[in-house]
Amino acid sequence: MRDAFVVDAIRTPVGKRGGGLSGVHPADLGGFVMATLVEATGIDPVRVGDVIFGCLNTMGAQAGNVARTAWLSAGLPENVPGVTIDRRCGSSQQTIDFAVQGVAAGVHELVIAGGVEVMSLVPIGSPAAVGAERGMGEQFGSAGWVSRYGSQPVTQFRAAELIAEKWDITREQMESLALDSHRRAITAWDEGRFDREVVPYGDLARDEGPRRETSLAKMATLEPLSEGGRVTAAVSSQISDAAAAVLIASEAAVREFGLTPRARIRATAVVGSDPVMMLTGPIPATREVLRRAGLSVSDVTCSR
Repeated sequence: MRDAFVVDAIRTPVGKRGGGLSGVHPADLGGFVMATLVEATGIDPVRVGDVIFGCLNTMGAQAGNVARTAWLSAGLPENVPGVTIDRRCGSSQQTIDFAVQGVAAGVHELVIAGGVEVMSLVPIGSPAAVGAERGMGEQFGSAGWVSRYGSQPVTQFRAAELIAEKWDITREQMESLALDSHRRAITAWDEGRFDREVVPYGDLARDEGPRRETSLAKMATLEPLSEGGRVTAAVSSQISDAAAAVLIASEAAVREFGLTPRARIRATAVVGSDPVMMLTGPIPATREVLRRAGLSVSDVTCSR
């Protein structure tokens, strides 16, 4: 198989619910990062073999293959196809896997991967909720599903509680990690570490999520999401609006367009895991990608 390279990666700032990107149409936001990436790398957009974008809640403004509508909304060539991927929280990561596979197999020379979601406009779970309200059936209502998993709630909030219980992770430990995450993000912004990848959109030039003023004392005042639970809003991912795009290229394309790769993709992996305790998937996925790459955890000096 051929090598696949990451040439460049850019993103918008991450807006919070009702924040600086909440009024932007998803196709315009996605098209913005696509066009910016094309301009930054200097490639001929006609030569892009495919545009693969992740988006979970594909209804309303995000319906109808938003990868394609975003590309066209940016004024980019009509000959380039686009496809939208839904692998839940791993959707955009999956687009990179598919892009790498296309390049490695010799099907494509250039692929743009990435994702877009405007959760302020299309709330999480909208397709399932609206479908149920309109009599289209329940997401987890099939006879086979109920026979296998019962009628228990299937949510990230419950999964987080189950994980905390299984590994005996205390609320205090989670909040300490959350606070450290905020501080690291703020430090990275202050030191200009995001300057290369983040492109301002309109008046928004910086992520709205990291909270400079937060503290363990403030976190301790929040009520758990479930009675007697450990998980609070302080340790939960926020409702966000953003888009990102990555250019994946073959070695031949790197030479032809005079590109400077930032990384070579050595291995990829995707696995299934318990759908109720859904957030544990990265554990076996990490083991599998290390196995495929011929590495161990101790060989990895930097991870994100």
